[in-house]
This record gives sequence, C-alpha cells and structure tokens, in this order.
Amino acid sequence: MDNIYQNVYGKNKKKLRGVIWSALLVLSFVCLSQLWGSVASAKSNTAGAYIVIERSSGRVLFSSNENLKMYPASTTKILTALTVLDKVKDVEEIVAIDEEAVGVEGSSVYLKKGDKRSVKELLYGLMLRSGNDAAVALALYVSPDIAQFARLMNDKAKECGAQNSNFVNPNGLHDDEHYTTASDLVKISAVAMENETFRKIVSTKTIVFGEGEEKRYYTNKNKMLATFEGATGIKTGYTKNSGRCLVSSATRDDMELICVVLNRYDMWNESANLLNRGFDEYELKPLLADYEKEINVLKGKSASCKAVPEDAGLYPVKKDGSDNFEIKAKVKTLTAPFKAGTECGTVEVYDGNRLIYRQKLVTINSVEKKSFFDRF
Repeated sequence: MDNIYQNVYGKNKKKLRGVIWSALLVLSFVCLSQLWGSVASAKSNTAGAYIVIERSSGRVLFSSNENLKMYPASTTKILTALTVLDKVKDVEEIVAIDEEAVGVEGSSVYLKKGDKRSVKELLYGLMLRSGNDAAVALALYVSPDIAQFARLMNDKAKECGAQNSNFVNPNGLHDDEHYTTASDLVKISAVAMENETFRKIVSTKTIVFGEGEEKRYYTNKNKMLATFEGATGIKTGYTKNSGRCLVSSATRDDMELICVVLNRYDMWNESANLLNRGFDEYELKPLLADYEKEINVLKGKSASCKAVPEDAGLYPVKKDGSDNFEIKAKVKTLTAPFKAGTECGTVEVYDGNRLIYRQKLVTINSVEKKSFFDRF
C-alpha cells in the first residue's frame, strides 16, 4: 500500500512541479513583454526633431516634429551671441568679469573674478568652447541682470520669426521654461549667419588669445567643420533633458543649408546625411530667368512694351523638376513717354497657396510719346 501511495504521490508531484514551472515561464514572458512595451513606449515618446532649410530663402527642404517644444541646451548660445552682437558696437571692448560669471556649472572657459577679457574673446569662448561662464559674463556686460538679458533674447527671437520659444538664461542650462522648436531655432540661426562677425566665429576651428604664459587656446567642439565638405558652423548642445543637439551649416555651389537636429543620439551622422540629401536633391536657380510680360502703352509710338522682373530671384528648386510653381502678374497700363526700367507692376511666385517670391516688373525699353504727325 505504501508503495502504491509513493508511486502515485511521486507522479503527481512531478506533474505539479511541471505545472508550476510552466506557469512561471508564462508569467515571466508576460512581464518581460510588458516591460519591453513600456521601454518601447518611453522611447517613442522621447521624440527628436529636425529641420533643414536653404538660408537665403528660408525654404524648408525636410523636417520632422519641427514645431515640437524641445530643450535647446547650448544651441541657446546662438541667440546669446546674436543678442550681444546687436548691442555691442565694438567687439574689442573689455569686460571685467563679474563674480556671478565665475564657477558656472557645465562647460567653462575658467573665468576668474576681475579677469579682463574682450567681448570678442568671450564670444569665441562662448561659441567654440561652449563656455557657460562666458555666456553669463556677456549677458551681464550687456544687461544689469540675467532676467533683463533673457528679455532681450526673447525680443530678438521674435524679430527672427520665432513664435514658440522662451529663453530664461544665456547658456541653455536646463529650465522647464527654457525651450524652443527646431523651426524657431533654424530661423534664429539663419538670421545669425547674416552677421559677418558671427559667421567668422562659428566657422573658426581654433584661435589663440593672450601672449606667453597667458596664452588661451579655444578649439571648436563642432566636428562638422573638420569632417563635412563645405561646413560653415554652427553650434553643439547637450544636457540630460535636451539630449544631443546640433545646429550645422554648409555651403556648396553657392547654396547654404542650415540643419537643426534636437534630441538625436547620432547627431553627427544624422546632420551629415540630411545636409548631403539637401545638396543632392536641390539647387539654386533663378525662378524668373526667362519671364516676360507684355504691357499696354497709351499715347506711345508703340502700343505695347515688354517688362521683366527687376531681379530673377535665386531659389532652391528640386533637381528632378517636380516643383510645381505658379506665376501670377499684376500689371498696369503705362502712358508714354517713359524710360527703360520704369516700374509697371509686380510678379509673384506661389508654391501651392504659399507666396514664396515677389518682385517688381520694369520695362526693358523706353517708349516715346506720339507726335502730332504720328497721331495724324
């Protein structure tokens, strides 16, 4: 009897053990699936953003999440430099370093209280070495406090066309109320690149200030200048909250592109790929190179004359010819006499419903008034 009991019990025990292990395996699989789903969801919610434009026209070539609110980190310093250059007449002016600019957290050019530095050197320290202390020093040189400088920054951002940004400090250290979008940041960068001093700074690979033992070397953190053909700038950025950020620019065949990537882990390769794609797919061409319009003339020896755009208008167009622009002209009848170059209307180019270019129309020749004998 005992043997029978032991055999039955042993068999049931094995079955029970198998059931328990199966249940544990299923439970583990479910938990891992949920955990993986949570990780994947978290990754998808941590969205990055990018945008590429042609600088002179502002045409957007490619974009993703360009209007999503993002933290700009040290790409903030593009606006800081632009704001300072707006307010300082001579970059050789000397700044006495304030105590508030000493020991600022993060990247630094190691300023000391009472140091004397030119605005120019601080701008190089700001844009090449991403000095948070240089940002504070410049802000306090231009304004009585950081809050007032931030107001200047926000005013300048709006002038550049930024509509969805707010800046509270000059260096980009994290603050929940310090944010921008890729679309806004590329507009600010495009305006900044119109400033020759700014362009020179952000395109510099290395520079030295001081002499002898006081020599100070500033090397640019922007690797694009060394690795990407035609690179002209602009600025890197990183905090834990912002992720990796890069604003880059490059010129080929007289066309300059600006690329912004925010919270993109592989920012160097992504920026290079986006810029290469822009140069591969677009080229600068005159929109109105062969455009002419016939204008009616009253009391002239000719009843009409031809008019052309005052400027043909260079614009980035797709190399495959897939753009479908519409040209509309508004003209007025002229009364003779008038000279060549007389304004006689406007011509507009539309991409869908969006106006992308407007130019004056002018006559290409003079028309004399009819004489008495001509009328006879």
